[in-house]
Amino acid sequence: MRILKDFKIPDLKFPKFNMKEMDEIDEVKVDYDKLKKVEENKNKKSKKNYEGTSFTTVKEMFIHSSKEYADRTFLLEKFNPKEDWTEITYNQFKNEVIGLGTALTRKLNLKDTRVVIIGENTNHWYVSYMTMLCGAGIAVPVDKELPENEIENVIKRAKASAVIFSTRKADVIKKVAENLPDVKYFIQMNSSEEINGRFVGLDYLIEEGKAIYNGGDNSFMSIEIDPEEFKVLIFTSGTTSNAKGVMLCNRNLAQNVNAATAYVKLTPDDRLMSILPLHHTYESSIGFLLPFGVGASISVCQGLKHIVPDLQETKPTALLTVPLLVETLYRKINANIKKSKKDGLVNSMIHVTNALKAVGIDIKRKVFNEIYENLGGRIRIIVSAAAPIDAKIGKWVEDIGILFLQGYGLTETAPIAALTPDFDTRVGSAGKAVVGAEIRIDNPNENGEGEVLISSKTLMIGYYEDEEATKEAIFEEDGKRWFRSGDVGYMDKDGFLYITGRSKNVIVTQNGKNIYPEEIELLLSKHPEIKECMVYGKEVEGEKELTITARVIPNYEEIEEKYGKDLDEDAVYKIIWEKIKEVNKGLTSYKAIKKLEIKHDEFVKTTTMKIKRFEEIKKK
Repeated sequence: MRILKDFKIPDLKFPKFNMKEMDEIDEVKVDYDKLKKVEENKNKKSKKNYEGTSFTTVKEMFIHSSKEYADRTFLLEKFNPKEDWTEITYNQFKNEVIGLGTALTRKLNLKDTRVVIIGENTNHWYVSYMTMLCGAGIAVPVDKELPENEIENVIKRAKASAVIFSTRKADVIKKVAENLPDVKYFIQMNSSEEINGRFVGLDYLIEEGKAIYNGGDNSFMSIEIDPEEFKVLIFTSGTTSNAKGVMLCNRNLAQNVNAATAYVKLTPDDRLMSILPLHHTYESSIGFLLPFGVGASISVCQGLKHIVPDLQETKPTALLTVPLLVETLYRKINANIKKSKKDGLVNSMIHVTNALKAVGIDIKRKVFNEIYENLGGRIRIIVSAAAPIDAKIGKWVEDIGILFLQGYGLTETAPIAALTPDFDTRVGSAGKAVVGAEIRIDNPNENGEGEVLISSKTLMIGYYEDEEATKEAIFEEDGKRWFRSGDVGYMDKDGFLYITGRSKNVIVTQNGKNIYPEEIELLLSKHPEIKECMVYGKEVEGEKELTITARVIPNYEEIEEKYGKDLDEDAVYKIIWEKIKEVNKGLTSYKAIKKLEIKHDEFVKTTTMKIKRFEEIKKK
């Protein structure tokens, strides 16, 4: 992954909340006699894993789901907010995959070659990726936000024989094509153009492939998949070096589905909304392959500014997202509740419904129906991953009746390594090792913290053309391959993992003390006056010790509401500094923030909304 310039969560719009009193909600009928039978009515949910799936390859999963759920909706998408949603069934999707796979292998002779996929989340992206995994070749998903020169560089590094690209990337691809003589074909999504030199439309290929298949050529579907064979190449972000290429196999991806279904119960009635970019394994594995494996559907968000209407129109049951978006939803919904002067009522309803739920009476969906309706009406799960999140926000999500799950992993683990079971949630934890994985803490300190080591069936083959980097990251012990994650954390007595920092981000003091910025950032983010922040060790000329510095984007909307309008920069600085002083009181002296920098533009971020620290630190 690379940086996404000027990434900004839009100003999500929610209407005023009326929030009826509990005795005004017609459907809330509580038999308070049940409260006397606490033990009888307690939710005795089993804490055993679900049976889950047992796919060995993605192609096995593709064949199973295409047949089992043929007439069910797989995907909903639209390209214009004024248009209706297009629904694509599993059977339609299967036919397009077979068509494209047959055309790539029989008409274009691209079998077993590397194919770059670059573009927005659309049906054609899903079709292209699945086609590769089912035997056409090696998929190389690429970040659509890369600058022109880096797109060219990645295509060269991947030794790609073809590039499948979206219409929005057409101009860039046509420019770089001149410098890519080894690429045989450039294939444009949503185009029916016949072969014109090296350019051809993907719709044209699908139809040509269907004709070949219908004529009796079943060669594409007859391709046998070796679960261990190199099938996906993903270039992941490097902070101090060139991006590494992660090599994944079919087993890695199939095991992601198996592992997730053992911890989270999804059914064909579920619908996930696709918000994150598909080139990232978090979205392509858990946001695509997982729902496909269980017959669920996916609605493709048209873009961040369309999240609220897309939620309301497609009514998903699950959101797979990152902390920044969950935090934004939390703040916007609560700000509207506060403006409606219903915050006291909501807090009291949370207490009452929590007490009732503790004895087996769950009326949260009825009591907080208005919030649910603004999120589409059917949301039951929110999964947050890719970075730590304030436990208070996760607790609020559960307080209003939505399962809040967290996941942990890296591109190198394809990506899932730990996940919160839906039958044993622990807000604040990154989850526990998934089935088929082991996690341990290397050389823990007095607090039990150390580097997170992972041994998993989802662990990558290795880094592309970089044996040295592979040996640095992976070691063998007792017949198992272990991956050095670079993350720092600890585990509780029940095996739940808590991530406290990133070893690459650690600030080391002169006397050898380690400071993990993420820990301090979570404390800062609890103050509504702070919109976003980054903590780092600032080099000061003449000083041996790094100065612990907080770079902060103020939440001007919150500040204006609390402290008045037309405040100058000095006043804003003082307000933020007072909040920092409050945080410092709870920190040991060597962790205390010594300097504040007010930031006026957006942080440079990855496409999963994580701050690019080293890019930011370079800025003055």
